Amino acid sequence: MSYNTIIYEVEDRILTLTLNRPEILNAFNREMLSEMVDAFDRADADDEVRVIIVTGAGRAFCAGADLSAGDDTFNADGREDRESGLQPDGGGELTLRIFELKKPIIAAINGAAVGIGITMTLPMDIRIAADVAKFGFVFARRGIVPEACSSYFLPRVVGISQALQWCYSGLVFPANEALSGALVQSLHPKEDLLGAARAIASEIVANTSAVSVTLIRQMMWRMLGADHPIEAHKIDSRGVYFTGRSADSKEGVAAFLEKRDAQFPGKVSTDLPGFYPWWEQRHFS
Repeated sequence: MSYNTIIYEVEDRILTLTLNRPEILNAFNREMLSEMVDAFDRADADDEVRVIIVTGAGRAFCAGADLSAGDDTFNADGREDRESGLQPDGGGELTLRIFELKKPIIAAINGAAVGIGITMTLPMDIRIAADVAKFGFVFARRGIVPEACSSYFLPRVVGISQALQWCYSGLVFPANEALSGALVQSLHPKEDLLGAARAIASEIVANTSAVSVTLIRQMMWRMLGADHPIEAHKIDSRGVYFTGRSADSKEGVAAFLEKRDAQFPGKVSTDLPGFYPWWEQRHFS
């Protein structure tokens, strides 16, 4: 697939995915949804991609949904380009695809991140931001509700009280409030933001097993919904048993004992354990 709304660039085993509609602040539409999902499929299938960074072109990260349809923007029944009746939320299709990723993903929020512009980042593993960025869960001010599975992700990221305060008010808030509310982990001058994201990504690329990172990502996210720590014990035990017999484990221990950098041979495309994925498939209905 060729891309019109995003830029896909791989360097040093790091994919930088840039939202690229700068003339309208990278507003999100169905084409961007389709292209982002395709890009994540492509990255998951490519062993040369170890980490993904998502950022925006120009002044904004993503200023929310494309409002060019006017007051029928969110009304599927009133739009010629949409099927009528209940349809899966496009933002949810995107965040569910991100949730399923085999690769770690970092949001480098370079500017305004509002509506889907911020909810799309919630299933991303690490969020860092420019100190000039602004954020807003503005749904109640548009007469709708939060989307993109954010009623699941946002309270888990920032806590229920903070999530409700931001969603009830719909206020746009500055980067320092996002930092104090644990929505982002660090702030950076805009010109240094991508460098900071690449430093995090490069540490992962240089020093870790790709197979281990894939398993860790899904183990951590999946356990957020577990009803008892025994569920973690079950998957931890299976994971340790499998990885403990692997070539990556032998290399990791040998490299430590020999005081050298590890060269892990395992590939996500071929070397994940037979029990992966261990969770039940779920679909919108």
